[in-house]
Amino acid sequence: NGGSAAESHHFAAELVGRFDLDKRAALPAISLTTDGAVVTAWANDIGYEDVFARQVEALGQEGDVLFCFSTSGESTNVINAMKKALEKNMSCIALTGKGGGEMSLYAHVNIAVPSTNTQRVQELHLHILHTLCSLLEENLFKKKIRGTTNGIEHMSGLNGNGRKLAKYEKPEV
Repeated sequence: NGGSAAESHHFAAELVGRFDLDKRAALPAISLTTDGAVVTAWANDIGYEDVFARQVEALGQEGDVLFCFSTSGESTNVINAMKKALEKNMSCIALTGKGGGEMSLYAHVNIAVPSTNTQRVQELHLHILHTLCSLLEENLFKKKIRGTTNGIEHMSGLNGNGRKLAKYEKPEV
């Protein structure tokens, strides 16, 4: 929703396109806010609360990752998408602020910016997304990318050394 929707577009573009590496395979990613016809038709005819859950139902596969954005962690439509993803045995990652909110209850990984200021949360979300893009490229394509390790281990919280995502069990809901 809002600025978080824009960040989801940005993240999908970095994954499908590229970030630091000049040449690499595309990574499959889609922002659920991109298809204006689906979003507006479902929101108008059924309701905005399940607009993302419906798309997860249609597109999500077991083993996929649903990466969710919310500065508050309280967006009902995102929470409902996470619930649907868990039903489909997908992993959920939440990038939030303000302590993580209800979204943190459904996330395998919750990256919460410790701020209640929406602008500061959004600024840090961008930095975190770029850090994740560097880490993904470095780990998936096994190429050291200059400058990616400086400070990452201190801010990512991914698993101590900022390098590998741990395998997380499905959270109890």
